[in-house]
Amino acid sequence: MKKSPPAAATTAAVDTSSLEQMLTPSISSCRAEYEHVRRSRGARITWGREPKFTPLNTPPDFTANDPAAAAGSLRFQLHALDKHARASTLYFPKRERINRKEPVAVPTPVFMPVGTKGTIKGMTYSQLSSDPSLSPPIILGNTYHLALDPGTSVLDSYAGLHNFSGWKGGMLTDSGGFQMVSLLKLAEITEAGVAFQSPYKKDNGKMILLKPEESIRTQVSIGADIMMQLDDVVSSVRCDDARFEEATYRTLRWLDRCLGAATDKEQNMFAIVQGGLDVTVGGLREVCLEGFRKRDSQIPGYAIGGLAGGEGKDEFWRVVKQCCSALPQNKPRYLMGVGYPLDLVVCTALGVDMYDCVYPTRTGRFGVALVDAISPGTMRLKGTEYAEDTRVVEEHCDCPCCLKGKGYSRAKLHMMLKSGEPVAAQALTAHNIAYMMRLTRGMRSAILEGKFEEYVRDFLKRFYPGGYSHTVFESPEETTETTEEAQEGLSKAEIHIPKWVVEALMSSGIDVSDGNWKPNKKPKV
Repeated sequence: MKKSPPAAATTAAVDTSSLEQMLTPSISSCRAEYEHVRRSRGARITWGREPKFTPLNTPPDFTANDPAAAAGSLRFQLHALDKHARASTLYFPKRERINRKEPVAVPTPVFMPVGTKGTIKGMTYSQLSSDPSLSPPIILGNTYHLALDPGTSVLDSYAGLHNFSGWKGGMLTDSGGFQMVSLLKLAEITEAGVAFQSPYKKDNGKMILLKPEESIRTQVSIGADIMMQLDDVVSSVRCDDARFEEATYRTLRWLDRCLGAATDKEQNMFAIVQGGLDVTVGGLREVCLEGFRKRDSQIPGYAIGGLAGGEGKDEFWRVVKQCCSALPQNKPRYLMGVGYPLDLVVCTALGVDMYDCVYPTRTGRFGVALVDAISPGTMRLKGTEYAEDTRVVEEHCDCPCCLKGKGYSRAKLHMMLKSGEPVAAQALTAHNIAYMMRLTRGMRSAILEGKFEEYVRDFLKRFYPGGYSHTVFESPEETTETTEEAQEGLSKAEIHIPKWVVEALMSSGIDVSDGNWKPNKKPKV
């Protein structure tokens, strides 16, 4: 049923020749404000590191008396720490505008399936929410694409995407900033915002100006529970120190503009840590973190951005480690765009709470199932070896595809995939979502029981049956993901835990080498 719209929020078509001119402050003036950080000698930026624990199932306090009310409506309860791994719950309140009658609880660690336009491809929300093996408590929508189609006027007429799509759970929207990287050829970045050339044929190449304020207004129209600030995103593999520095300071300036536009306290806006791969003391990530520390009272949660863009795993985990070591204990931490199961296990050990990625659902549509098996933990069901395989994908899985051994056989899925039957893509999408839900729920249970290290060891035994080998550390090349091609011809005993995984887990207090790890020096953190 349509609702009365709030004040209209639009993303304007613009002529790039007449973009609003906003002067970019000089780098020297930007540096001056953070000179104390840049010149620090050994002192890392940290704040709010004393954890406040809340027992499970404690009703959240949504009154204005709660100190968290100043930053937004969400309530964050930290239940347990196991070394650095966290089990917590995010609560979103009842909201009349989106017709939410009861609060929504989001247990963490949590993986958020991506519904770019508010829809998980191949799944209805009834299917997604009614099956216990699925039932993600929160999903993600894309501000950029939703602003173009269906547009904010339609979303306003329904009082938000929850009503328009029929989704009852939590919702997070990105800001559109990632399109700076993914659609860079169509974008022009200025201090005013980002001018995109619409990729939709119906728009005839028109330009769309996305300002920080406009990103927030669009996310208000969407009605997301968690909105993201518009940040200046630079590809992590770009070799341009000056551009990374410019983007770091601009992200802080755009945060202030977003905060000024985020006036609806029923919604919650997260800040995004940028700064490239610079994790040095006094480096760009520290500058960004210091800027957030100053604004912490206005920020209900934090995201780690600028990763999952092709950087090496050794660089990846060190950025995650640095950010988690700095950010406050009593606010949620979201690692953007990360969805490989191994990455979730390692980054949860480092202290991350929330994840999203198109990988599980996209790879399902291409006929690939995620499985508890040897790295990379996938089953490519289009392969001829499955043409006569009568087993289901995973016997223990209770998803709609597997049904604990009573679902579709691998042979049936193979046949449907080869003939282009949409049911196969739907079944594997459901399986992969169920896999991610099982993964995060398993990690949460292990943390609550104080058995997370045991969980990690069991996971790695399945993924890397060869376990730890010091020969991995003697290799001059960095070891990243083990691909099916790379492990062809290897015995199970020869598939070892990558160097970056061992070092990342060691930095979190988990020694998967069982005391045999003897590097020349300890991992940098």
